[in-house]
Amino acid sequence: MRVEAIDHVQLAMPEGGEEKARAFYNGIMGISEKPKPPHLAVRGGVWFENAGLKLHLGVEKDFRPARKAHPAVIVSGLDELLAEFQRAGVEIIPDDPLDGYRRAYVSDPFGNRIELMEKLAG
Repeated sequence: MRVEAIDHVQLAMPEGGEEKARAFYNGIMGISEKPKPPHLAVRGGVWFENAGLKLHLGVEKDFRPARKAHPAVIVSGLDELLAEFQRAGVEIIPDDPLDGYRRAYVSDPFGNRIELMEKLAG
């Protein structure tokens, strides 16, 4: 018996935040929305997935954003993505490179921290 991989990461969001989530995760980040199974869709929330990435947002009644705990996503074109966030008025928090990656942080519309990582050339 062994743990093999992470299937998905779930973040919390407040009730009724689906359109804000779509604008951020699909509109800015470019992650495709995947329809939730009908028996789960009644709970609210929204799922986003592309090759190698599954990020689910679920409704939490007493919602509090994850300001320290966070997913770190691998991106290509970090500068272009950061420009999209800047145009959308999203605060960008740059960080020092780490283990061969350039990094920055943003918060989703609900205050959840997201780390963006791009592999350094060379």
